[in-house]
Parts: sequence; structure tokens; C-alpha cells
Amino acid sequence: MLAAIAGAGAVRAQSVQTSAAPDAVAVTVYRAPDREADRKIDLGWLGGYALVTETRTVAIPAGRAVIRFEGVASGILPESAIVTGLPAGVREKNLDGELLSAASLYSRGYARPVTLRRTRDGKTVEERAIIRSGPEGSAIVETGRGIEILNCGPTEDAIAYDGVPAGLSARPTLSVETESPQGGTATVTLSYLAWGFDWQANYVATLHEGGAAADLFAWVTLASTDMTSFADAQTMVVAGKVNRTTMRTSNPYESPDSFEFRCYLKDNIGGAADAAGIPPPAPAPPAPPVAMYRTAQEVVVTGARVRKVEQEDLGDLKAYRVPEPTTVAAKSQKQVALLGKDAVPVSIVYESKVFSHQVAELQILVRAVNRADKGLGLPLPAGPVALFERQGQHALLIGESATDDKAVGEEVEVKFPIAANVTVEARDIASKGRERTRELVVSNANPFAIRYEADFNLNGEVKAPTRLGSKNGRKLWAAVVPANGTATLRYREIAPR
Repeated sequence: MLAAIAGAGAVRAQSVQTSAAPDAVAVTVYRAPDREADRKIDLGWLGGYALVTETRTVAIPAGRAVIRFEGVASGILPESAIVTGLPAGVREKNLDGELLSAASLYSRGYARPVTLRRTRDGKTVEERAIIRSGPEGSAIVETGRGIEILNCGPTEDAIAYDGVPAGLSARPTLSVETESPQGGTATVTLSYLAWGFDWQANYVATLHEGGAAADLFAWVTLASTDMTSFADAQTMVVAGKVNRTTMRTSNPYESPDSFEFRCYLKDNIGGAADAAGIPPPAPAPPAPPVAMYRTAQEVVVTGARVRKVEQEDLGDLKAYRVPEPTTVAAKSQKQVALLGKDAVPVSIVYESKVFSHQVAELQILVRAVNRADKGLGLPLPAGPVALFERQGQHALLIGESATDDKAVGEEVEVKFPIAANVTVEARDIASKGRERTRELVVSNANPFAIRYEADFNLNGEVKAPTRLGSKNGRKLWAAVVPANGTATLRYREIAPR
């Protein structure tokens, strides 16, 4: 089987059959492998990809023929395409990568006659012209008056073409060459990978009064920058990192169509418009005053029920299936409910890392245990976390953070740098040789007691009169700081020899 990137017109065939759209489609979206959990989806540059599986009914002519699959993803990786169900298999695959656009029409129209339309002050005139330049830079045409540059005068210029040149497709198209001993109809499956997709989980945690529990809700956010929409698709997302050897993270067959007629002359040229009999434009009205405010739009979510995605195992990965067909629309993002858990037991801990010469910024840790008997007990995909706290009848945002993938049984710990009412100070008491005596003072201005942890990140030893715990191979001091009170630890830091 030969894979090639070429237009369908380059394939020698006796006949051409076109499949305009799939009968059914499934889309499985994989996360961008190098995007960290705390990095939001960049809608301008999606580094994830999707596995698209389409079912189509096609007519297969006898002998050598070309079958065109229109409406595939514009970010298709043609080398990954697999077509099954054809009676005699596939002889050759071709991707029609040059799409119908303003730039491709102009490029294919070089040295060919077109109709030039010029508008000035509401009046439009037409004349024949010949394109004399490529699509980059100024648009140069030849009219009965000679060589002219479009949009260099007081007119708005446009070009009307006599037809669509051969080889340009209105939609991304994959074509295959077949050779069948007899004609007929077949149901085929087309599967391929495509770039320009991504997804993530978005969590909303709302603390109960007292901070001993939280309501947790999560969305699956799907994003696509592909120009093709997949209507009523069976949709899944896959959590975890899939090992891939290719580093391609862009769509090689779709680029922004920034084609425009640009003028590089310093002075406007109005002679052509005057010769065409178009009157000069009326003076422009004064610009309206700029509004000094923006109108906010409320987002209202309605519905009788929320259907959540269903978790499935996929080897060492986790797949989440959307239970109902959903449209993965072109150049858009959407959200589907992932999970909802009420009153999940959590603990709130104030933590700071202690170094030899400084104490890092204080953080609040929200901890939970991912077990069914602790209110969770399901795989949690990575994604941003928004933390809210109830104030009367309202919930107010108090911080944003992120979590990595968490398996069942793991401790979930989300850090928020939002500890305004708690301070930590490290004081030098004495120093002798390799040993320093220091004092760590934690002050709590809250009207309630808090739990504090000091995570010692030191090169040497730490010794204290009270017993220290350990975490990730480092010494840890844990203390309960009373309301409007302090807690103090005096310790010795012994530098290595």
C-alpha cells in the first residue's frame, strides 16, 4: 500500500465516487501530552489529538476507481488512516490538502481572466482583468488601462472568479484508489488520528462551614480547533499520557486564511476609480463616542437532569465515555458533567516550606482521600480546581489551583496560596560552627484554630526537642495553632561536613 500526499486529480482512475459524510462517527480525544495540569487549554494552539472512527456506505465501481471521503478532520494524519470493508482493499491513499479559500482561488487564478468589482460610495462597477501576481503582498491585475494594484485607491476592490479550479476541495477530503473485480455497495470503516484537539477536567470545590467537608463537582472540557464538525458523535476522552514518538503538534493542512489585498504605495491612487466613473466618497461621519463600560452577560444553565460521563478502563489509562451522542463542533469548546460528590470529608492545613535562610510563602492545603468510604473512590483526571467558600446564601471564590491525575486510594492534595490571616517567621537565635539555633513562630489571626505544617527543605540535619514527623523523605513539624494565638518551634540546623 502506497501512502502519498497529493490531490485526487493526480490519481489515474476510470471513475470517481464521493462519500459526502459519515453515517456514524466516534471521536476519542487525548490530552496534550506536555501540558501540565495547571496550564489552561490554549484555544489558539491545541497540542492534543483525537482518534476519529467513521462508518460510511459507499458505492464501489468495478475496475480501478477513486473513492473520496469528504468531511474528514482538516488535521488528519493521512499516514494513520485505515480503511476496512473494501472488497479488494486499498491501492493508494491521497489527502486533498489544498482547500477552497480566498488565497487558493487567487493563486490558481494567476494569468487568468477574472471580473474586477470596485465599489465607491455605494456604487459598484465591473470590468474584466487578468491576475498578474501571487497571493503574497499586493494584488496586481492588468485591466484595459494597464497594470493596477488593488485597494490602493478610494474604492473597495473584490474579485469574482469564473469557476472553481480543478483540484480545490470545499472540505478536507481523503481519497483512496481501489481496484475491484466487480461493482457494488459496501459499508466501510475509516479510522485516523487528527491533531487540533484537547481536553481537561475542571473542578469546583465548595467548602462547608467549618471546612470539614466540601461539595465537589467536575466538568470535562472538550476543545477543537479543527474546521470539521462531528455531529452526534460517540465521544470519549482518555486520561493519562500515551507514549508517542512523533512530536507533530500542529495541523499541517490548515493555516489561518489571512489573505487580503494590501497596498504598499504611500499615496492613494484614485485615477482608476475616477476613470471608471465612480464618484468621490462623502466625508466620513464623526466616530461615535467610545463606551467606557462593557455589558456583562449572564450564563444560565438549565435542564431537567445532568448526565455524567462514564468511566472505563483502557489498559493503564482511564477512558471517560459521554453517555449520549454529542457534537464535537468545529473551532469550539464544550463541557460535559464528569462527577458530582456532596459533603466529601476534607482537612484544611496551612503549610510552608522552610529553607536554610528563608521561609517560603504560606499555602493552604485542601486534602482528601480518594476512597469510596471517604466520599470519593474514583479516578480523578488532572485539571484546574476552583475553591469556593460559603458565606451565608452565597459561595465566594477564594482561590484557584490544579491537581494531577489521581488514582483510587491516593491522597488528593490541592495547594492554594491564600493565607492572609496566618504568618510564619523564622528567627536566628544562636550560631556556632556548623550548628545554628533558630525559632519558627506561627501566628494565627483567625477566630478559630488551624493546623500548621512546616516542611523542612534543608541540606543538613534538623533536631528539635519535640518529635518531628516525615514526608517525602523530609522532616515535618505539625502543630495546632489556637485561635488568635501562636505556636513556636525552636530547632537546631546542623550543616553537612
